[in-house]
Amino acid sequence: MGNRIMRAIKPPFPQHAAQRGAALVVGLLLLLVLTLLAISGMNTASLELVMAGNTQYYQNAFQAAETGIERSLIVGGFNPSAGTERIPAASSDPEVPSGSESIPGTDGVDAFVATITPQLNGAPQPAMWGTSWDSFSTFHFEIQSTGTSARNATATNRQGIAVIAPHDPTVMPIDPVSTTLTP
Repeated sequence: MGNRIMRAIKPPFPQHAAQRGAALVVGLLLLLVLTLLAISGMNTASLELVMAGNTQYYQNAFQAAETGIERSLIVGGFNPSAGTERIPAASSDPEVPSGSESIPGTDGVDAFVATITPQLNGAPQPAMWGTSWDSFSTFHFEIQSTGTSARNATATNRQGIAVIAPHDPTVMPIDPVSTTLTP
């Protein structure tokens, strides 16, 4: 009787002498694919982080260049006979690139250098006939400011300026009908 019971009980899974291991190979291949996807996702995220940082540094450089224009408007001489004026004339900060001015609060990372250049050879430009401006002349200048930031980020901004000056008797107002200068 004991033998009958033993024969009636069969193992739950058939035992094969030589298993092939296909499930193991498929599982390892799926794990490899998932690992490659994870590495690719990490590389993409790292690249996007660097790109975002570069954009931020470019914006810092742009703002530094805008600060250079504002500073030039405040301290610039705007003298048409003086030629090109450089802002700042010199820098005393050893951490700031040669001749540029550091932006406060950036630990010397962001800086600018600007130039004020008279336009039209510094000649006064006449006003137009029939306006209240016909007793004034204007002088035109261009401010070019270059801002720098970390990772060699650079931005260059230009701003045109017209300075109103007292009437210059050697320059006659422009007649809107005529193309020549006449008194």
